[in-house]
Amino acid sequence: MADSRRTTVYLESDLHRALRLKAIETDSSISDLVNSAVRRSLIEDAEDLAAFEERAAEATIPYGEFVMALKRDGKL
Repeated sequence: MADSRRTTVYLESDLHRALRLKAIETDSSISDLVNSAVRRSLIEDAEDLAAFEERAAEATIPYGEFVMALKRDGKL
């Protein structure tokens, strides 16, 4: 583990048991599984932030106006 840091994480008992069993089944360490899960979560956050940034310049319409337009157009 290059440049690893030790930390303490408290897991619910059932989650810890599941994680231990998964580590055994996949021949991985608990640390590897936790690192992987955190990495996937951060990647998802980065993708969400990029999507928000892409859409930041889009025009917005107030909710009430949008609902009224749907009703006016016979969609509601």
